[in-house]
Amino acid sequence: MKCTRRPWDTLARWIALTTLVAMLTLLALNALFSQLTDAWARPPLMETGLIEKIAAITRIIDSATPEQRPTIARTASDPIFNTQWLQRHEEAKLPVIDDPEYSDGALRLRQQLGRPDARIEGYEPSDWPTGQPGARYAAMIELTDHSWVMFSLPARSWGLEEWKRNLIMLALILVSTIIVALIATRHLAAPLQRFAEGARRFGVDHKAPPIPVVGPHEIRQAILAFNAMQAQLKHFIEDRTQMLAAISHDLRTPLTRMRLRGEFIEDTEQQSRLFRDVDEMQAMINSALEFFRDDARLEHATAFDLAELLHTIVDDLKDAGTEVGFEGTQRLVYVGRPIGIKRALVNLIDNAIKYGGEPTVRLEADAHRVDIRILDRGPGIDAQYLEQVFAPFFRIEGSRNKHTGGVGLGLSAARATVLEHGGTLTLSNRRDGGLEAWVSLPLD
Repeated sequence: MKCTRRPWDTLARWIALTTLVAMLTLLALNALFSQLTDAWARPPLMETGLIEKIAAITRIIDSATPEQRPTIARTASDPIFNTQWLQRHEEAKLPVIDDPEYSDGALRLRQQLGRPDARIEGYEPSDWPTGQPGARYAAMIELTDHSWVMFSLPARSWGLEEWKRNLIMLALILVSTIIVALIATRHLAAPLQRFAEGARRFGVDHKAPPIPVVGPHEIRQAILAFNAMQAQLKHFIEDRTQMLAAISHDLRTPLTRMRLRGEFIEDTEQQSRLFRDVDEMQAMINSALEFFRDDARLEHATAFDLAELLHTIVDDLKDAGTEVGFEGTQRLVYVGRPIGIKRALVNLIDNAIKYGGEPTVRLEADAHRVDIRILDRGPGIDAQYLEQVFAPFFRIEGSRNKHTGGVGLGLSAARATVLEHGGTLTLSNRRDGGLEAWVSLPLD
């Protein structure tokens, strides 16, 4: 399959696009939050124009006659912003505080008034005693004739303090970045996840379909390379199967001729020896071809009850007169090749029966793995051979006699099957005597 390159669809450009989208999302959230709260994004007091408004009203009232001042103050008021002209400070009925001098913006206010020595006082709702009505924001400005103008607001309406605004902005940055990053990561991770699942599926099922070619350019290239490799391996397996079928036919034909010719040997002892050699060669050829061909590897992966499979093996052995113990869960769904798994487990259990005693199968599982332990009470294996016995055609007793344990391919085939399922197969000697074969398979 040819991959059509889209210049914009690369990992590098996706990262750049993610950054850009995160910034745009931040601006959108900022605007939305401003509309919803209506207060946090308003500028600080010095930037609202309120200082200029107070200074302008104060200058007008200061220049008017005492008779005009109450009217001007009422005209300058609105439902929220209240202006009053007072002849004496006491008429304001403000709380007594230690330092009523207003400092925030006082310099600018004096500059607007044109009176560097103007007396200015400021009060906040917290200055009033608890429970006392009338708590509000208030500003008192002394006029040139020592009367006063009082400006009051029931609540602050010029925005949050700077540190609170910065904190909200930081929170918005984090939220928008996390949201965009999660969306972008999910977009990028989905093709990688499908790639990983396809690779695992092919490891278990050689007939698995190719992985869909989706995602950024680099990921598509990797998928195309994997699909090409998968097709080559399938072709290789098919060729090997046909070749082994031909070899099987070609090897069995001369053995059949040898047996036929052996029928004409008059010496009974020599004839018996020849037939034993022919049978042993036949068994060796069958075992070797079965190992190299391993038709179970070509079966499709499917979900099956691994616990039921073990029960079936144990029951079949009991019917044949061999007692095998079983411990563990009664139901466990596993996805794999049941014929291959059964062949590997039968091989391990047969070894426990043949070379040990009191064979027992234990099945354990958690959220991620399933463990199958085949235990016996035999002599075990020398530590130096625990890994070497998995080599093809290796046998500890150094014999090729079929009556002493086959040709040394059973453990190799069992480990190959377990490895193809992503698991491990190890042997270890038990402390109180016997051998333990431990099969560990992944569940995810």
